Amino acid sequence: MSLEQHLRELRYRVCVSLAAVVVATILAYVFHRLLMRGLTHPYCSLPDSYRLVHGHCSLVVTGVLDAFTLTLKLSLYAGVIMSSPVWLYQVWRFITPALYAHERRHALTFVAASVGLFALGGAFAWLTLGKGLHFLLGFARGGISSLLTFDSYLSFVTAMVLIFAVSFEFPLLVVMLNRVGVISAQRLRSWARAILFGIVVFAAVATPSQDPFTMTALAAPMCVLFGVALLVATVHDRRLERRNAASPYHRLADDEPASLDSTADLGA
Repeated sequence: MSLEQHLRELRYRVCVSLAAVVVATILAYVFHRLLMRGLTHPYCSLPDSYRLVHGHCSLVVTGVLDAFTLTLKLSLYAGVIMSSPVWLYQVWRFITPALYAHERRHALTFVAASVGLFALGGAFAWLTLGKGLHFLLGFARGGISSLLTFDSYLSFVTAMVLIFAVSFEFPLLVVMLNRVGVISAQRLRSWARAILFGIVVFAAVATPSQDPFTMTALAAPMCVLFGVALLVATVHDRRLERRNAASPYHRLADDEPASLDSTADLGA
């Protein structure tokens, strides 16, 4: 493909992705009241003593246009998440022509795995959201009461979901680096303690609430997923070793020429 054809292909993929985001955003806006009820459920599930107005759960806005703009923001966030399979598929379709057949199969697997891990991370964030709010708002004692704005609450929830969802992509990155030969399984095993320690430190710093429960809820699954990635890398390296052992040229360096087979039939 020429440069102009590549740009046309890119424009088409971007347009399809944007159209999917727009349609999903409109759909989310239609059901924005349902989304808001679901979004505020962890906060409303807290005891009345955690809120300024007892017996009533509500988030406040401070500007005339805030309710409208925040509703649009919530719909956009939901639309991007809902349309993620479409735009991830478009990314895969754009890079497919540059890949070999076996690489295309791996690319499709990685796209499916990335969507699944992203959703799994978001689900873990949602399950730990209530505990994080309980820890943070529990400090409102001694004449201090919490009156949250919808903007700050939406920012907190979005940060939680994104941090968990993106962090759960870490094992997929490890597997990809192993597949392309950047990191071997043996090196990963030698770095395992340092990587696990780094995961714990990252979880302690990255979580917005920074409470022990949320930190553990992020660090523990990441450690388990790293173990799974290490197992996948080990299986891949052993399979590659068996394949190379059957080849007479596997001991040659990349820049070392192989000897010609004198028995080969070169033809007329």
